[in-house]
Amino acid sequence: MHTSHPLIRIFGTAMLAMASLALAACSGMTQQEKSTAIGAGVGAIGGAILTGGSTAGTLGGAAVGGVIGHEVDKK
Repeated sequence: MHTSHPLIRIFGTAMLAMASLALAACSGMTQQEKSTAIGAGVGAIGGAILTGGSTAGTLGGAAVGGVIGHEVDKK
């Protein structure tokens, strides 16, 4: 079984830490805004991992994740 490259794991961990800090700093956000931000962060990490860290994969994952996060909490 193929294991992921150590740099991809480090990048993913760093992105998760940055997303956590960013969310903690944005306590005035609505729940929908928080869900959008979380979705974008998770999508960026997923896109980066799936595409080997490519910029297009990271940005594409962030866009898709942000849209999904935004729609999850829509009333």
